[in-house]
Amino acid sequence: MDFHLSAEQSQLQQMARRYAREELGQVARDLERNGQPLPQEWVRRYAEMGFLGINLPVEYGGQGMSHLDAVLVLEEFNKVGGVLAQPIFESCFGPTLAIWRNANEALKQRVLPAVCRGDLIVAVSMSEPNAGSALTDLTTRGVVDGDEVVLNGQKRWCSGAGHAGGYLVYCRLADRPGAAGIGAVYVEKDSPGLSFGKREHLMGFRAVHHADIFLDDVRAPAENIVVPAGGFKALMQSFGLERCGNATMSLSLAQSAFDDVIEYVRERHAFGRPLDDFQAVQLKIAEMKMKLDASRMLLYRAVCNAGDGFPDSGEASIAKCYANEIVRDVCITAMQLMGGYGYSTEYPMEQRVRDSFGWGLAGGTMDIQKTNIAAAVMGRRYDQRRS
Repeated sequence: MDFHLSAEQSQLQQMARRYAREELGQVARDLERNGQPLPQEWVRRYAEMGFLGINLPVEYGGQGMSHLDAVLVLEEFNKVGGVLAQPIFESCFGPTLAIWRNANEALKQRVLPAVCRGDLIVAVSMSEPNAGSALTDLTTRGVVDGDEVVLNGQKRWCSGAGHAGGYLVYCRLADRPGAAGIGAVYVEKDSPGLSFGKREHLMGFRAVHHADIFLDDVRAPAENIVVPAGGFKALMQSFGLERCGNATMSLSLAQSAFDDVIEYVRERHAFGRPLDDFQAVQLKIAEMKMKLDASRMLLYRAVCNAGDGFPDSGEASIAKCYANEIVRDVCITAMQLMGGYGYSTEYPMEQRVRDSFGWGLAGGTMDIQKTNIAAAVMGRRYDQRRS
C-alpha cells in the first residue's frame, strides 16, 4: 500500500495549483463578489490545459486518467475559489460520468466531447419541491411518445440552472412505485417548454446559479434516455462518484482554511509572542491537521478502490459525510484563530465558512450518508417509510 503520489500526479497537482493561483485568483474574487459563474471563455481555456474530463476516456475527448488525478486537480482549483472548480466538478464527477457509463453511444458522442472541449456544461437535476432526501418521491414524469420522450414537472435546487447547456433530469419513466419507476433523461437548455424560475440567493455558493426548472411538455429524442425506468440503482452508483467530488470540494475548503491560518499564526504576535507559541493554538492546529489527514485518506480510498468504475457506496458515503463534518469544524476554528481578519469580507475565510455548510446539504445530507453507511455495514437496505 503506497500513500505517495506518483511523479506524474505530483506534477499534475503542481501545474493545477500554479494555474489556479497565478491566473485565476482575481477572477475568482471578482466573480464571487458579483455573484456570477465562470465565463465560457475560461472554461474553454480549462479544456486547452487538459483540466476537463480528466477521468473520461480519450475516445470521448477526455484525458483518460484516474479518478484520483481528477481529485487532485479539483482540490487545487477549489482552494482558490468554488466558482473556478465548478466546471471541473461537473465534467469529472457530475452527470457527465453517468452519461458515459449509462447512455447510448450516439448520446455519448454528442455530449461528452463537447464537455471536454469546454463548449458544454451539464448539470444534474434531481430534487423537487417535495422530493429531496426522499428522492424516490419525485413526480416529474417522462412519457415515451414514438421516438420522443415528453417531460412534465418541476425541479428544485439545480446547481447551474440557466447557466448550464444541458441537464440530466431524474424523472418517473414508468407507473411503477418508488425507485422502480425512476430513470433519467438528458435535456438541452434550449428545448421548447423548458424554463427557469428566479435565481435563489443562498448563504454560500454565491457565484453558482441555483434555480427551479420547469418542464412543460418538453420533448427530447428517445435516445436521450440515459437510464430507463428501473435503473435507479445505476443512477445511484454513478452518483457515488459525485459524492467523492463533493468530499473533494469540502476537503479543499478545509485545507485552504488550514493553510491560511498556519501562515497567520506564524506571523501574528500577541503579548509579544507569535500566536503559535501558545499551547491553546497548538492544540487547535493539531486537531485540524488530524481531521484533514483522515478526510483525505477516506476520500483517496474511495476513488482508488473504484478503479475506472464507480466507488463503493459505503466508502463514498463515509468520505463525503466525514469531509462535510470536518470542513465546518476546520473553517470555523480557522476563523476564530484569525479573529477580525477571519470575519471580514476582505479576506476569504468568511466565504469558506459560508460555503462549508452547503456541501453537507448538497448531494445527500450527512444524515442520509450515515443511513447509507449503516446499510453498507449491515448488508441490508433500510426502508425509511417504515422506520
